[in-house]
Amino acid sequence: MRMLLHVRIPHEPFNTAVKEGTVGQKMQRILNDTKPEAVYFTEHEGHRGAIMIINLDDPSQVPVFAEPWFLQFNADVEFRIAMTPEDLGQAGLEELGKKWS
Repeated sequence: MRMLLHVRIPHEPFNTAVKEGTVGQKMQRILNDTKPEAVYFTEHEGHRGAIMIINLDDPSQVPVFAEPWFLQFNADVEFRIAMTPEDLGQAGLEELGKKWS
């Protein structure tokens, strides 16, 4: 299942990793291990952040994607289901509209 993975990275320990010169290595290790379909770095509520598109085949994979961010950067991680227009077209909205109207 395609998911949006939102990561909110607090200033610490990220600032320390930047100052020590280890932040790039840590980020690259996470991205190489999890192999997101796409990654966008952004601001999130005044903190560093990232939005990734990932494929989650099974709920048991959640820790594979979340734990590296928790353990390396003390980050907050949120998962959101993402649908393409084709996915939405297969959802049966017309039938649901008839059923629940």
